[in-house]
Amino acid sequence: MAIVPLFEEQNTPSPPPHAYYPGHPSFPLSSAHPYSSSAYASYRSESPHNLRRASSASSSPPASFLSSEWIDHPISAEDRVERAPSVSRLDREPVDLPVFAEKSGGKGKKIGKEQHVVAVEEVADIDDEYEVDLLPEEHPQHLPLWRKWLAVVIVSCCSFCVTGSSSMAAFTETAVANDFHISHEIAVLSVSLFVEGMALGPLLTGPLSEMYGRNITYRASFTLMFAFSFGVAFAPNTAVYLIFRFLSGFVGSTFLSVAGGTVSDLFTNEEVANPMAFYTCSPFIGPIFGPLVSGFINQNLYWRWTYYILTIWIFVQTVFLYICVPETYAPILRKWKAARIRKSTGDANYWAPLDKQDKNIAEAMLISFYKPFELIFYERMALLLNLWTSMVLGILYLTFQAFPIIFTEKHSFSIQQSGLTFLGIGVGMVCAMPTQSYFNKLVVRDAKNNGGMAPPESRLYMGEIGAVLVPISLFWLSFTTYASVPWIVPIIASIPFGIGLYYVFTAVFTYLVTAYRPLAASAMAGNTAMRCTFAAVFSLFAGYMYNGMGTVGATALLAGIMSVMAPLPFIFRRIGPRLREKSRFAAH
Repeated sequence: MAIVPLFEEQNTPSPPPHAYYPGHPSFPLSSAHPYSSSAYASYRSESPHNLRRASSASSSPPASFLSSEWIDHPISAEDRVERAPSVSRLDREPVDLPVFAEKSGGKGKKIGKEQHVVAVEEVADIDDEYEVDLLPEEHPQHLPLWRKWLAVVIVSCCSFCVTGSSSMAAFTETAVANDFHISHEIAVLSVSLFVEGMALGPLLTGPLSEMYGRNITYRASFTLMFAFSFGVAFAPNTAVYLIFRFLSGFVGSTFLSVAGGTVSDLFTNEEVANPMAFYTCSPFIGPIFGPLVSGFINQNLYWRWTYYILTIWIFVQTVFLYICVPETYAPILRKWKAARIRKSTGDANYWAPLDKQDKNIAEAMLISFYKPFELIFYERMALLLNLWTSMVLGILYLTFQAFPIIFTEKHSFSIQQSGLTFLGIGVGMVCAMPTQSYFNKLVVRDAKNNGGMAPPESRLYMGEIGAVLVPISLFWLSFTTYASVPWIVPIIASIPFGIGLYYVFTAVFTYLVTAYRPLAASAMAGNTAMRCTFAAVFSLFAGYMYNGMGTVGATALLAGIMSVMAPLPFIFRRIGPRLREKSRFAAH
């Protein structure tokens, strides 16, 4: 309880004008106090959201506010009570309190007792008055457009680097198997373990980014990835090589989940489509770029040069990350702002929500492991859409084993020529990007028909086209893998797969971020864990599948599975709003 004396004297001099400022309790301040200046008063009146301090007249003043003016210029009890509508509990009772007089440069002296009225209020109300919030211009969404896009480009390039390094190992497998005297199946683990590290990493980096900020998580992630790359490049044996490959994927996975949150931090729902599409494209062009570069390296250099060059690339990305990417997570920015205010004013009452959260990392990690899977298990939309994207990514990583079989064995391609065969998928993804503006218009149209707010299901228009293109491409590819068919035909057949892959992932990622915005990080973490696990497993059995079923049968089987899953976006775009109304996780 906080007890505030309310003096009953009516014939008291008026407090000086400079003793008050807008937004604070109406008690007088010392002229020496920084908040009593007219400039600060003007700033407060123009920026009501700067400090979320209610205008409660009966709130007890912080200790630093007590001064001679508090005694020399009391406010009448009636005036104080009338101006305290926000106090949760106000009891008026006469209490004998000692009265002190104070003169400039002198000490207070007790001169007697008088009857006073006291106001009793809950301390929790006072705490709420000291909660710190951001000004509109301090929010990351109010950064200059070029600044926001620069941050998106850098984190997208980091994501591109991580996924590119996952597939670069595909063309080192034969040389690694010969150097370490292991089977080809064990050498394939260099890809699978890296990808499985990407699956598990977000479950740790997600809560860390929400406790300490996105920026420090990014920097720690890439700094560690740079260090672990040395372990891979100079590995003396198989165990060290595979362990550091897993660790590199684990720490690099930050950009597969947290980076989507950065894009969401910087742009509103109406603006997020284009930057999210750009970011979405980066982790899926990376696996296409990896074999292309790795093919040339391993054709002409020793296999370790693949990782030497990768280490240099990671170092350059780390430098740009430190220089160009600001902190964008609003709760962390509020926490930092509260700390600055406490330091500048000497008042320890200012706080932000993160200051009062229990910083138990173990508990946060447990919640992080549990929450994404809770969302998957209890949300049919999230489960089926995650399963859909997992199959698509699994097929993409399966091609790192399948394409060398198709083009090396049937068309006698060299290593670097086999790497170039992935250009078809890459060209498809690049060609799909300019079409984003068309789908944005569809979202705007739905927003006009829905009272100004487009439903999350509007993001699934792209997914509907992708759902059709992926199986068409796979069927086309399956029946053009014969040696008698010119090699360019299956490469052209892979272009629609690249377009469909871009549409599928852009639609699902944007849908998850908007439909589950309160749990967007958990939704993305669950999606990342599920699809990367599929990718890791598909890489392991791809060789057996294509050798046992043949290139036509294996690819046709995948096309049939994707055909069965094709209706998903059509169904969810129509029944999604009804399902979200019943959901306890989705935004309504």
